[in-house]
Amino acid sequence: MATSSVSRVPPKPAATSSLLSTLKAYFIPFILFSTSLFYQLIVIPRAFPRSHYDVLGIRAHSSIEEVNQAYGKLSSKWNSGVEVPSTIDFIKAQYAFELLTNKIWKRDYDLFSIDEQFHVIEKAKEQYVGGSISEITIPFLETISFDPEDHAVDVINSENFLSKLETDKALLIQIFSPGSARCAQFSNKWKRIVTLLDGVADTGVIDLADVQLATYLAEKRPGIPALVAFPPGCRGLRCMSRYNGELSIDSVTDWVAMSILSLPRIRYYSKESMAQDFLLKSKPHKVKVIFFSQTGERATPFIRQAAQNYSAYATFAFVLWQEGESSLWWNMLGVESAPAIVFLKETGVKPVVHHGYVNSSLFVDIMEKNKYHVLPQLRSVTSKELGCDPRGFSRAGKDTKIWYCVVLVGRYSKELNEMRETMRRIQETLSNDRDLTAVDQDLPSAPALLALKQKRLTFTWLDGEAQKSYCFFYINSENSYETCGPMRDITDTAQLFIVRYDRNDTEDVGKQPTSKFSELYNVETDPAAQLVAKYNGSNKIEQIVQWISEIIKDGDSKNLPSFKTRTPELVPEDADSSWSSWSEGTVSPSRGLIHRVKSVLNKVHDYSGDPRVGPFLLLAALISFGSVWFKRSQVAQSSEADHSSQKSNEPERSNQQTREPDQSNQPNAKDATMRKRRTHPRPRNDLVPPSMTDVDPKDAYQAEFSDSDTG
Repeated sequence: MATSSVSRVPPKPAATSSLLSTLKAYFIPFILFSTSLFYQLIVIPRAFPRSHYDVLGIRAHSSIEEVNQAYGKLSSKWNSGVEVPSTIDFIKAQYAFELLTNKIWKRDYDLFSIDEQFHVIEKAKEQYVGGSISEITIPFLETISFDPEDHAVDVINSENFLSKLETDKALLIQIFSPGSARCAQFSNKWKRIVTLLDGVADTGVIDLADVQLATYLAEKRPGIPALVAFPPGCRGLRCMSRYNGELSIDSVTDWVAMSILSLPRIRYYSKESMAQDFLLKSKPHKVKVIFFSQTGERATPFIRQAAQNYSAYATFAFVLWQEGESSLWWNMLGVESAPAIVFLKETGVKPVVHHGYVNSSLFVDIMEKNKYHVLPQLRSVTSKELGCDPRGFSRAGKDTKIWYCVVLVGRYSKELNEMRETMRRIQETLSNDRDLTAVDQDLPSAPALLALKQKRLTFTWLDGEAQKSYCFFYINSENSYETCGPMRDITDTAQLFIVRYDRNDTEDVGKQPTSKFSELYNVETDPAAQLVAKYNGSNKIEQIVQWISEIIKDGDSKNLPSFKTRTPELVPEDADSSWSSWSEGTVSPSRGLIHRVKSVLNKVHDYSGDPRVGPFLLLAALISFGSVWFKRSQVAQSSEADHSSQKSNEPERSNQQTREPDQSNQPNAKDATMRKRRTHPRPRNDLVPPSMTDVDPKDAYQAEFSDSDTG
């Protein structure tokens, strides 16, 4: 008979299993303890290298007199031949002497650990390696003289710092030292940054000599010059932002515009993408502003600020000027050279070109003059400025009682464009700068000329499809659907009407007639009463001008009825999709991730030189070790108690097995439940005294009873 052998894996020894369990339990305390040792033995010595005071053999923060005495002692030893220093030792001692005998350099080194010329030591080592001390040229360091007052900068100190934060503008501060070569090199860039931020953010500088203030703002890692910024409305250090990028004009201004002021960028376009991606996608009711840049730098903060403020009126684009494309831009837009700004208004209107650099105030003035089309559109953002709002006032001022608004209304079509061109010519005809003479006052167009000069007359046009409620309110005729609302057939009719506004004085409010609709439904009425007249003549300029003049003449001279009503609200136009997409895409997800990673790395670098980290890690390791040991001790004690309990239960189980038959094939659920509930072993049966409930003895028998009571 063949025998089969079964191979079994030998169990791990108990000692090996216990060792692995112990190592696993104490893994975290061991890692913390190892990290604390590494930090104290490796990181801290590198973060706090041997100071220049140690090179001279004196205590830290010694006075300049003590530095001179220490260097004199070393020199006397070297000159007398008592000690012969190595080239490296001499270079270090000479560098320490030059640094610590300069008041400004010593102050920066003692208070802020600033030693921006340390590379001189490495350069001298390479230059004089293997040579003698006599060949070394001293001094190593060159004194820098930098006075902020010579650069016309605003100096901030502890006394006026809080007042600088009380303004509504952002604040950019440079922390500098007059003895710093880097600050002296950055001074010209700083002046340019101040110019570019003019009107958008305030600027100032803080000298490291103001120790109390500089301690809160300066930082060892970036050194000087250091840049910090406070956003608008910030009143404390919690909202302060620190700049950690490249010290270039473009990078600093872009950081202020995006991170501090939340201003979006203005995109650059090529000659190929200009027409397709900018001109065709821009809203037709907005002026198109094109900047021609000679350097390709990003838009300055004040241009971005102005672009954001005027985003309801215009769209903006940048183009890099190239000599090979100069003829194209000259023929298309009339641009001769860069820098230049072009304002594209309506089709058929000559572009407005401004050559040369602009500052904040000049650019705002140019935008104010060119933010409208030649014939401006009546919109929710322009109605009050144009004086075509019964809830507003005339452009002539609040004291003007009667003013007029000529409105051309219709859907985008060939007929509307032709009529807009006619209205532009009428406006140009009436807009002349010369004063009205006696002869001019007798002309049929004199009332319109005078009203336009007094800013009591405005020419505008209305999109009848986008503003259908407003359009139906004024064009209440049989052909209203040919002008207002969405197109229903191929017929499009542009209509012209004029509104006479009569501002109600307080004492005349009750005298003005109201419409039946307002009286019936008790609707709140507009402050200014209106009287509407529609034009039904030809499209000839002379006839339209004469009609406008007659309306104004009668409206100013006659007591015409005007009605108070409630004019429908103008529908706000959709925001420019290109502008909103630029705003949303200013910081891409990848760039945001990189920014967060850099921020984390900077924080780790800041804490790497903190001597408190090592003891903190050691304390954490000890606490973790004690916690693990305490838990394991509790588990061990609980296991021993369970083991002793199991041993005390073994005699009872063995006695029960001999007394009761085997019922393993038919388990009793009730008995199993009762066994689980027992927590103490039951006493043995042979030790229990006899009782009435015991079993019968072996020699016991049942006695027989007779039927009688006495037998």
